[in-house]
Amino acid sequence: MKISIFGLGYVGCVSAACLAHEGHTVIGVDVNPVKVELIAAGTSPIIEPGLQDLIAEGVREGRLTATQDSTAAIHATDLSLICVGTPSHENGSLNLQYLENVCHEIGTALATMAAYHVVVVRSTVLPGTVLERLLPILERASGKHVGADFGLSMNPEFLRESSAIADYYSPSHIVIGEYDQRSGDLVEVLYTGIDAPLERVSIPTAEMVKYVDNAFHALKVVFANEVGSIAKAHGIDGRKVMQIFCQDTRLNLSPVYLRPGYAFGGSCLPKDVRALTYRTKERDIDTPMLNSLLGSNQRHIQRGIQLIERIGSKKVGVLGLSFKANTDDTRESPMVVLIETLVGRGYHVKVYDEHVHPDRLIGANREFLIRELPHIVSLMTETVDELLGAVDVVVIANGSKAFHDVPAKLRADQTLVDLIGAVNTDELQQGHYEGICW
Repeated sequence: MKISIFGLGYVGCVSAACLAHEGHTVIGVDVNPVKVELIAAGTSPIIEPGLQDLIAEGVREGRLTATQDSTAAIHATDLSLICVGTPSHENGSLNLQYLENVCHEIGTALATMAAYHVVVVRSTVLPGTVLERLLPILERASGKHVGADFGLSMNPEFLRESSAIADYYSPSHIVIGEYDQRSGDLVEVLYTGIDAPLERVSIPTAEMVKYVDNAFHALKVVFANEVGSIAKAHGIDGRKVMQIFCQDTRLNLSPVYLRPGYAFGGSCLPKDVRALTYRTKERDIDTPMLNSLLGSNQRHIQRGIQLIERIGSKKVGVLGLSFKANTDDTRESPMVVLIETLVGRGYHVKVYDEHVHPDRLIGANREFLIRELPHIVSLMTETVDELLGAVDVVVIANGSKAFHDVPAKLRADQTLVDLIGAVNTDELQQGHYEGICW
């Protein structure tokens, strides 16, 4: 393909060099004449292992050039990658000036161009930016319409400094946010021959993925440092603790728990987080991230309650009382808090859980449930169907197999609230559906 790349910074240079190496014809565009001159001379403007050789090869083979003339670059290419910076303002918001300026330049060039051209945003931007801020600029400046006259895509990069070329050729995944199939098809051509999972999604989804990645990386650094601080205060080597922690690829370093749904509960997580954060106070160790866990969890329970309240009906059925499926453990189940809150606010609540029978519970489990929901027996139903016949809002709170056929049983006037993402909406023959995080 013939590709123009706007912004010859870190991402732009790596992308240009790798695409030229793959046989594409690449024109780098930048307002800085020094960068343009360096590329034209076959010299890398940045330090990155292996990049100098790739740039020199691309220039030598005639596949990589650079210019300050954005219009000429657009007219000579089929696809443009926008790789300009999006720095922060003092208040933390993104400075989109460079990105908007480039989109205006591209739109102006498209106005005098008959051929179809795909505009691909590679800069890191928040969800909604491409469609709400950049697309209007492109259409106004060009006088053309997306989808008919030009294509639009979001293609986030996942390049680490010092290993960017290896990351480019061996990515964990390739994410293409596409305005339409035609746009996505042309962007996919860029990755021909690269073996990696390919996700073609909406543009806002692609925008969000990049931020989730970086936020999680930041979270991991902070988590390890807070653990290390607690360990050191106890005379323990935090490096050894985290080395052992990382050996668990079943739970710790795995997709487990990394799935939007309802709040955590049970006999372990709340108790142990409380104990750990109490110890940090005893030892005067400031651990803001760990200290925020329980508060954030409680806030998520409130989101679930508010979601149900917004529906408007006072007749609510809850499927699942234990903190997860296939157990009768109700200790610190977030559903107990939800049910008690709704009852206290005048809702008529029915509950079904095939594993929870208040008269059979023993020990701490029974004590907790009777203390928190002393009227639980009067709320329980014998069957799922009995519950469905008595309520307008059905809340699925765990993944029990007993609830799998619920979507097909809903009445047209009922609303299904899914707190765990277990419902296949294709099976929803009638009624309404609400997910807590989707």
